[in-house]
Amino acid sequence: MDVVALGESMVTFLPSRPGRLADVPSFDRAIGGAESNVACVLAAAGHTARWVSRVGADGFGQHLVEGIAGYGVDTSAVRTDPARPTGIYFRTAADRATDTHEVAYYRAGSAASAMAVDTVDLAAVRAGRVLHLSGITAALSDACRDLLYELTAPRPGRPLISFDVNYRPALWRHASDGPRVLLELARRADIVFVGADEARDAWALHGGRAILTALPEPAIVVVKQGKGGATAFDKTTDGAVADADGTATFVRAPKVDVLAHVGAGDAFAAGFLSGTLRGLPVRDRLRYGHLFAAAALTTPGDLAPPPTRDHADRLSALDDTAWGRLRLGPGWTQAERATEEANTP
Repeated sequence: MDVVALGESMVTFLPSRPGRLADVPSFDRAIGGAESNVACVLAAAGHTARWVSRVGADGFGQHLVEGIAGYGVDTSAVRTDPARPTGIYFRTAADRATDTHEVAYYRAGSAASAMAVDTVDLAAVRAGRVLHLSGITAALSDACRDLLYELTAPRPGRPLISFDVNYRPALWRHASDGPRVLLELARRADIVFVGADEARDAWALHGGRAILTALPEPAIVVVKQGKGGATAFDKTTDGAVADADGTATFVRAPKVDVLAHVGAGDAFAAGFLSGTLRGLPVRDRLRYGHLFAAAALTTPGDLAPPPTRDHADRLSALDDTAWGRLRLGPGWTQAERATEEANTP
């Protein structure tokens, strides 16, 4: 197994048109979950992936398991909780970063919030080359938090721990707990993904070097800077000019004609992990992250098929000038496939 991702997934209700939740007349059903998004994208990219969680004994839970399995993800370690429901949420069409964005969560007491050391199959969780976790899980309950501490504890044969900070202040019952717990978990990981805005809001840290100083243990710290790009601080020996603080590799994000921002961060993590699993240089891992994120940004839902491996390899191999000219719009991941089909006798 290449990657195991543990975390809550919810049934997402997407608005049929823009506007306030009070005004939207109908919603389309989809799948939403940071960790399962990563697993789905990696499976679509040709990796073996497993999702571990708990769902309710209801139609929503069945929909999640069947939908995620439909992407080629192993869901055999998902447990059904007969006493707790599957979480759901509704959101508006507006960008999450705007004041008009609304989200209504119905996840309190969900089946996933009952994940704990004794309610998940730890052997199944630890069976991958990479274990992907996020800070969202730690906010769901004390038992979930303790589970993440157990999974990130140093131990022989531990998989590579990938941790996406995913700071969501509204999920934490006590405002001071979130920043502290997330920092502790991030310091126990091997690869950390954190947005520059998250580091500012959670830890009052400004700039990549300040973030790196606060996270001395992880081998790679990836600082996402929105549409500007991302910087990876690599402390492993494959860095070309590695030093005590880590080699800083910055890759500008390509220009993207955005349809929706939701799911882009998860897709970026999946792209970077795909490159990691393939042993690509850090620059190419970052480019893979940007390309996978661009696939999500140019589709309306949380999940989008990534570019084919050949397509992504060709784009990631562009020289800096050509990469800087790259512009990606809706349907770009299918453009190469359509060309190939047209040229097939």
